[in-house]
Amino acid sequence: MYDDTSYYSFLPSAQSQEERPQIATHRRKQSLLKQPNEDTQADLGLTDGYEETHDSNKIIVGPPQATLSRRSQSYSDFRYAAKTVLFQDVAPIGHEDSQLNAVKQVNNELDFLGWYHDLENHLLDASHNEYIAYQDQLESSQSHLESLLSNTSSTLSLLASLSDSFKAVGAQTVAFQNQCEGLLSEQKRITGLADDLEQNLRYYSYLEPITRRLNAPGAGSFVRSKEFSEMLACLDECLIYMLAHPSQREASTYRSRYRLLLTRGLTLIRVNFVGALREIASDVTRRIADRQLNDTTMSALLYAKFRVGAAELKEVAQEIRKRAVLPDGAETGAEAEYQSLMNELYTSYSATRGRLVIPLARKNIGAISLAPSTSKDVVAFARTSIGYTRGICSDEYELWREWFEGEEGLYDFLESVCEALYDYLRPRIIHENQLLKLCELCTLLHTRYMRDQDEEAEPLDSSQLDFSDLIHPALEDAQTRLVFRTQAILHDEIENYRPKSADLDYPARNRRVSLSGTKSNVPITSGKKVSTTEPATPVPKDPMIVEESDSPNSRWGFDTEAAFEGWYPTLRKAIWLLSRIYRLVNSTVFDDLAHQIVHQTTLSLHQAANQISLKATKVDGQLFLMKHLLILKQQIVAFDIEYVTPDVSFDFSGVTNTFWELRERGGLFDPRNLWRFMGGGLLPRVVENMLDAKVELDGRLRTVINDFTNTFVGRITHSIDDTTVTKRSFDGVLALKRTQEASVREAPLLRRKLSEYLDDVRTKETLLGAVQDQVIQRYEMFYEGYLEGRKSNGKGVSSKNGKGRDDEVWDADTFSEWMGGVFGVGLFGMQDRDEGSRSRSVSRTGSM
Repeated sequence: MYDDTSYYSFLPSAQSQEERPQIATHRRKQSLLKQPNEDTQADLGLTDGYEETHDSNKIIVGPPQATLSRRSQSYSDFRYAAKTVLFQDVAPIGHEDSQLNAVKQVNNELDFLGWYHDLENHLLDASHNEYIAYQDQLESSQSHLESLLSNTSSTLSLLASLSDSFKAVGAQTVAFQNQCEGLLSEQKRITGLADDLEQNLRYYSYLEPITRRLNAPGAGSFVRSKEFSEMLACLDECLIYMLAHPSQREASTYRSRYRLLLTRGLTLIRVNFVGALREIASDVTRRIADRQLNDTTMSALLYAKFRVGAAELKEVAQEIRKRAVLPDGAETGAEAEYQSLMNELYTSYSATRGRLVIPLARKNIGAISLAPSTSKDVVAFARTSIGYTRGICSDEYELWREWFEGEEGLYDFLESVCEALYDYLRPRIIHENQLLKLCELCTLLHTRYMRDQDEEAEPLDSSQLDFSDLIHPALEDAQTRLVFRTQAILHDEIENYRPKSADLDYPARNRRVSLSGTKSNVPITSGKKVSTTEPATPVPKDPMIVEESDSPNSRWGFDTEAAFEGWYPTLRKAIWLLSRIYRLVNSTVFDDLAHQIVHQTTLSLHQAANQISLKATKVDGQLFLMKHLLILKQQIVAFDIEYVTPDVSFDFSGVTNTFWELRERGGLFDPRNLWRFMGGGLLPRVVENMLDAKVELDGRLRTVINDFTNTFVGRITHSIDDTTVTKRSFDGVLALKRTQEASVREAPLLRRKLSEYLDDVRTKETLLGAVQDQVIQRYEMFYEGYLEGRKSNGKGVSSKNGKGRDDEVWDADTFSEWMGGVFGVGLFGMQDRDEGSRSRSVSRTGSM
């Protein structure tokens, strides 16, 4: 509780004078409450003065000085007690002085005794002074400590009461805070409700001012202002709010009234837009009527005048277009609510521009049609008139984009501008009979004005005019006329073609073609040498376009008339038609026409082959048909003719026959007869007519090749056929000799006939080899039957490979080897066989 150093002292120090300066003066520490220490310093000064006085007069010998340890508490409360003790200590010092004076006054023994008795009492009292002072000091300290304890207890009680008060205040503060937070949240909720109520009421408060604004006189005068657009946007927000809150009491009523106001506002836009158009058009019309204008002035007047207020009116029209949008979930084909107003703007603009532009376009196209360079030629007229119309459409397209956003309604207007072109061009196309002109016109429209849909071209820029949509009707007219003329030519010159005698003069016609010298112009496709004296008809290796008006050496570098002179006229016409209409009509239409052309051409060639067979020989007819079918097959490869779907039809002939039978029997109305004939012809039959020309052509070509090879095989193997072998008088050796004679006779004839009609060496060698193989197969069958017959009769046949005796039947291998020498066809590497290597001497004995 106390420090080691005494803070204050009541008695003078008993130490010597030498040690006195080393005694530190008592200083109290600074109070925690930082109280002023002026009084304490004064008290210390008084105590120091007392100590100095006391030490100078008397040396105190006795118990150590009684001191109190310094406390951390203020000394100001103990000031008066210290002063009292100090003054008690000073008083004896004055008494000692008086005693010294009394010694000087002793005169006798009695005085001395009295003095001594007083001195003794005084010494006794003086010896007790320190203890008394120390006792007083302790009593004062005890009193002070008791007062401190009392003050401390009262302070603790006060602090406890303050702590309880603080706790009570804290609890009240927490309760007050919670109450305030509740009030704040309630305030926030009420404020939110008030704001929501104000926000909701805001959408209802627009009705009256907007109604007054739109129904006021001269309401259309502020249509182009910014306030009008803001008012329409406000109406949109109100409508969206009413649709989002249908449960509110007046939502449906206000929604209908807001919709009426929006319709009223958009109608004002339409009236203002149409009025502005009418004013511009009337001004332009008046200026045109006042004076004659040249083309430059007319163009400036027609377009520059309309560009002046276009940007402002475009923004106004955009207000309607933004609201002419179908809602989500609308049915397919439905129209937006305000689309009719937007269509009225399109219609009004189109009508206004049409009254100015269309008469001018019709007048200029009429002048083009009367020009000498275009009045007779449909292609020249189309080129000039379409170029002029395209320029007008481009100008109108750019002007439209300045008036409207988007292209809705634009192409309808441009089609009306192109009506003058259609009116002049369509009659010329309909009256055009030259297929070449129609093809040239379709080519012009395809290459210059149409976009190729098959190729992966770059997408068209949204700011560019797609003129192909506008010119497509003219292309359709030209294609329709082209298809009609193609069908007419197919009907007149292929299907109903009546051949002349010169057309059927085969094989003399082949000889004339051979003598014309065209053989040298045909490329040799095989490794075999071809004799220049061998007659042949040149067959082009690649599909080519046959021009009716082609001049010699104009397209392929050789005389086309001579090259196709050996072709039958219907084949020439068919290839010419296919080459002309290819890629000029729709692929589906072309496939249908191509199948019809190929089918009718095949029938025509077949009829011609039958007539040639009657006039010349059967082999000539077969080779004629084979040659032309090969040419036709080779030529149609480049046209990409696709498979044609079946032509489905119903055959009611069974129904007619059934009813006729029932009528004859007298049971027409008998139900039993009806049920009996239900599955036997009462219902019509579904007939599928396959018009696939490629399949038909391949089938006919296969048939004529088989017929041709069977003809020569039958001639050669007539002596060893089944009907001859079964006879009793059959002689195998004689039959073999006759077969050898027929082979030696027919092989050169076969080669000569093939050379007269065919030029391709590989084709001729293939056909020659096919005849040889079939002859060998029939001989093998004959030889197997002959061996079985000999074995059944108990006879044997002996023959060695490579040799044959004249008095016996050869085996199959010997006959096959001998036939190879007769026909001269190599089974392997027949393209490298030279024509001279076949000239071998063939003896009657069969040795090679």
